[in-house]
Amino acid sequence: MLLHRRQILAGVTAAGAASLLLPRIAFARAATERRLVFVIQRGAADGLATLAPTGDPAYAALRGDLAADLADRPKLGGMFALHPALTQLGAMYEAKQALFAHAVASPYRDRSHFDGQNVLETGGAQPYDRQDGWMNRLLAMLPADAARGLAVSATIPTALRGPVQVSSYAPSSLPDASNDTLQRVSSLYADDPQLHALWEEALQTKAMASGFDAAGAKGAAAAGALVASLMAGDKGARVVMVETTGWDTHSGQRGRLNAQLTGLDALLAALKTNLGPNWEDTLVVVATEFGRTAAANGTGGTDHGTASLAMLAGGTVNGGRILSDWPGLSAANLYENRDLKPTASLDALIGGAVAAHFALDPALAVPRLFPGSSSGNFSGLIRA
Repeated sequence: MLLHRRQILAGVTAAGAASLLLPRIAFARAATERRLVFVIQRGAADGLATLAPTGDPAYAALRGDLAADLADRPKLGGMFALHPALTQLGAMYEAKQALFAHAVASPYRDRSHFDGQNVLETGGAQPYDRQDGWMNRLLAMLPADAARGLAVSATIPTALRGPVQVSSYAPSSLPDASNDTLQRVSSLYADDPQLHALWEEALQTKAMASGFDAAGAKGAAAAGALVASLMAGDKGARVVMVETTGWDTHSGQRGRLNAQLTGLDALLAALKTNLGPNWEDTLVVVATEFGRTAAANGTGGTDHGTASLAMLAGGTVNGGRILSDWPGLSAANLYENRDLKPTASLDALIGGAVAAHFALDPALAVPRLFPGSSSGNFSGLIRA
């Protein structure tokens, strides 16, 4: 983001309107028409329910009631069923603008949320062996004179930390300013040649943010629209991180996951709609720190697992495909007798997609972005 955008945010804060800004979003700018959005699913999203291997003979017995919403779904690739909440993402897949990679995992093999997220965000081989994040290292590879970063969060997410400067902004917890107060400030700034323009843009940001505090799909859609607005135009963001939470479904998973995926679907759809023509230059990466157990537990949920699902979407994606060296869910094939076994590197997937998207040499970029990555070669992820 350019300096004037940060000044706008400062103006919003002065009037108490900054509480309308979307929390827990981070974004950075680079001099390129290509755009990247990284959506992290904090809490270990269940890939076995998001893209269910209903063609695997062991799946239904392992999942019990959790498989009910997926049993009659059409199969993608002859094996998998996409969760019914993901209607818009399914349309992107049919339009060849989305693909799925299953049975993927970072190098991390334990089941701590904090440690797993740290490995995913730093790109390291183990928790806390690096201080910088892969997104910050990406910014260093993009044109230095145009790279700007901003985290709209209480802290800068680990993925964006590092030597490339990234600013942070924490939304105010104060009540929204009244309309009367906003009008008074507008009058105060009316004759100021600098502050008047800044204030008017701040009010536009306030209007764009309207509704994101709402629950469910409405709030997620408003969040996607706001992110898209911040990426628009020559001065907009080019590299964005969006944090989503609530994926730790130990109990009551069927209803909870449906709500989570409905929100994710609304977020992605709003991004596409509001980016307009810029969607053609956009890559969205959706990933989680690890998966969930193959079998349901006794409370209608699942516990911490290992391999999971990653998703790529956007106008640059060579989609309409499922990438998976499927290991199977029979007892003999489970990792540590409980989890989906990893057969591909999540780091290699993200690194390969990001490198191709920004026209970086993958042989140089991927090891730098993810120095802890296991071997793996993903090619053809991005359209030529």
